[in-house]
Amino acid sequence: MAKARALDRRRKSIQSTRKITHTMELISTATYRKAMDRAVSATAYTNRLTAMVGQLARAGLEVQHPLLQKHENTENVVILTLTSNRGMCGGFNGAVLRLAAARYKELTQAGLNITVDCSGKRGVSGFKFRQIPVAESFLNFEDKPAYIEVEKIADKYLDLYQSGQLDRLDVVYTKFVSVSKQTAIVETLLPLTELASGETETSTAHDYEFLPSAESILEEVVPASFKMKLFKCFLDSAVSEQIARMVAMKSATENADQMVKTLSQAYNRARQGQITGELTELIGGVEALK
Repeated sequence: MAKARALDRRRKSIQSTRKITHTMELISTATYRKAMDRAVSATAYTNRLTAMVGQLARAGLEVQHPLLQKHENTENVVILTLTSNRGMCGGFNGAVLRLAAARYKELTQAGLNITVDCSGKRGVSGFKFRQIPVAESFLNFEDKPAYIEVEKIADKYLDLYQSGQLDRLDVVYTKFVSVSKQTAIVETLLPLTELASGETETSTAHDYEFLPSAESILEEVVPASFKMKLFKCFLDSAVSEQIARMVAMKSATENADQMVKTLSQAYNRARQGQITGELTELIGGVEALK
């Protein structure tokens, strides 16, 4: 009976785990839909604002903005990596960390001064395991990134860039393309000229009339474009995390169902064998008494 009891205990344990994974799957499903709505709603505004900055950068205006001008020498680079605070989301964190580590190695070999910033506890642990120092960590972002918190980070990078202490900002994150496709990428957000050129090459030329002045308009539009683009990276990372967790928990639930089915069959065979053995012993005892 010991084998049957062990199988039954294991089956009950897996059934309990299955309840947890199924609950987490339902929570992730509800969460990712809300996160996806936020990411999708910000896409059109971000793309339009970015396109306008690109058009302004190539408009030949006499007035220029520091964020639209590339530094002569690229020496100081910041790699901002966006990961999650929690696990159980499949290869979401691993893909981003591998890409960030590869970029860090590439730029280090090029002789640049690299600073690594990281959002998410999993990323901090991953860099520590890879022996890559993290200068600053942001652990306050969950499935609903707040724009005001992202704006604080953006302001820091803007100040560093305009003061000459930062020459380039690379953001490593998981880009949300669709529910069935999320891709880990490295995107250069500073300088803005590199960001704008890749997205507005096919756009038509526009003539702009600035009121009250070009200086005042650029002073508002250019930083806003960078902040919104960085915020979009956080939104994409959040929704991709929830989708990855939903898929991982669904797979775990299905595996648990299969294991319970297999263990139930093994338990029934063990139990039947135990009953058959007991009946055989009983019949043998009766025959012996005759």
